[in-house]
Amino acid sequence: MYRTVGELIMLSNKVKDFCRQQGWWYDDASSDYESELVKLGVSLDSECAEFYLHAEDGPTFSTGGHELYQLCWFSKNTNFKLALKRAHDTLGLDAAYIPLDSFEGEVGYFYNAKTGAVVELSLGKSIEDFKAGNLLPQWSGFNDFIEYYFRLT
Repeated sequence: MYRTVGELIMLSNKVKDFCRQQGWWYDDASSDYESELVKLGVSLDSECAEFYLHAEDGPTFSTGGHELYQLCWFSKNTNFKLALKRAHDTLGLDAAYIPLDSFEGEVGYFYNAKTGAVVELSLGKSIEDFKAGNLLPQWSGFNDFIEYYFRLT
């Protein structure tokens, strides 16, 4: 499932080409953005890091009326610690889970910085089942998730 070059886990060309077509792909990575990912515990060798270091359309990406954070931008320019606190303390998620959106409508996506998986959770049964171990992440890797999000699958 993962595309690798050496030890690096890479995004699919489908994602990169889509971002280039939208004018969102930048070949040079920002050292400020690298620092933000490191602060969040995201491996710089991950699909997630490759995406957020090279793709940007302002503070968010939007598809189908759902906005997804440009994680590095939000970490650098907002009080992102509040979003992390809500995910960890209020929702009871493990510290490895990073919110990828504002949880608007009481549903949202969360990236696991340890495993690379992404889960969609909503308040109520979904989040309770997840915390009890009865619901697994819907996407085993960030690339699979971002292809789903941009409707590339």
